[in-house]
This record gives sequence, C-alpha cells and structure tokens, in this order.
Amino acid sequence: MKVLLINGSPNKEGNTYTALAEVGKEIEKQGVEAEIVQIGTEPIRGCVGCGGCMRKEAKGCVYEDVVSVAAEKMASSDGLIIGTPVHYAAAGGAITSFADRFFYSARGAYAYKPAAAVAVARRGGAVPAFDQLNKYFGISNMPIVPSSYWNIAFGQRAGQAGEDLEGMHTMRVLGRNMVWMLRCIEAGVQNGVGLPEKEAKVFYSYIR
Repeated sequence: MKVLLINGSPNKEGNTYTALAEVGKEIEKQGVEAEIVQIGTEPIRGCVGCGGCMRKEAKGCVYEDVVSVAAEKMASSDGLIIGTPVHYAAAGGAITSFADRFFYSARGAYAYKPAAAVAVARRGGAVPAFDQLNKYFGISNMPIVPSSYWNIAFGQRAGQAGEDLEGMHTMRVLGRNMVWMLRCIEAGVQNGVGLPEKEAKVFYSYIR
C-alpha cells in the first residue's frame, strides 16, 4: 500500500513540509509507503473549463504539469493527503489551482481512497483552509481520515511547525488512522465486502 502526500507550499522544506513529513514518517512506521510530492515554484494553471478531460480518449487534464504527474502517482496510490500553507484564511492559490484540475479531470477515479487535509498557518485562518480542502474529498467519494484534532499546525520560520507539540501529535495520529483505514478497507474487500455499487451521476439545474 502507498499514500501520496501533496506539499502545496512553494517552499520545499517549509512548515507545510514539516507537518506532512511527520505524517509520512508515521505512515512508514506502520509499514506503508509514503511519498511527498511538492508542487514547486512554477505557476500552476487553473481549470479553464475546456472540457478536454471529459472526452472519451482523454486520460486526464489536457495540460501537462505537476497536476498530471501527481495524477499518475495517485493512480497507483491507495490514500491521499494534501497539505497547504494558509493565505488569507484559505488554501494557497497554487494548491487551489492544483486541486481544481486534479479532482475535476479525475472523473471520480479517486473514489473510496481515504484522504485528509493538513493546513499550516503562522497564526490564524487554518480552519477555513482545512475545511476548503476537505470539500474536494467529500465531492469525490473519498472517505475523510480523522485525527485527534483538526489537522492543523502552526509555525512561521521554516521548520518551526515541528515545535508545535500538539500539531505534531495530531499529524502522527493522522498517519496511524490513515493506515488503519486502508487496512480496514483491504480486510473488507478480502472478506467479500465490496465497494459500494456505482450509479450514474445525475445533473440537475434549478433554473428552468
């Protein structure tokens, strides 16, 4: 089994990385592979609603960048954790553009893979950023992995989040819970409890 962790910060080893690394370390301690992918410093194109990913022959978003790299890795991963720095009480612009395309172009391919969000702030705004990311999972049929508190850590200087003792505890619990949920799903499938039956999505407009 493998869990993919997305570092939504342009700072490769900043506080978002510190929090995700703590989660990843616990995941690997439990015997599951963890890989952190950083979005980098290059601009990430937002979704332009072109519909290219909806064509039958399409294999994802028509634009190839870190989104397509992560989508390919997600295809062979069993769980997902997305971390973000907090900008104006919201997830950073780059990771928001990333997530819009990463989930929209997937067309439900990540369904039933457990997921979680991590938000890292200097001081405030972490809860709405955390809530924002969780909405991507909820609309994608992805079970949301809990922890002992909201998955939040605080720090300003690079690595300072590691001094947030409660935050790091929350990250370790998240790592353990992710592995537990993955193993529960695996055990269920092995014992005849299949994934829920799929039903064609219904689209309805309130404007007539």
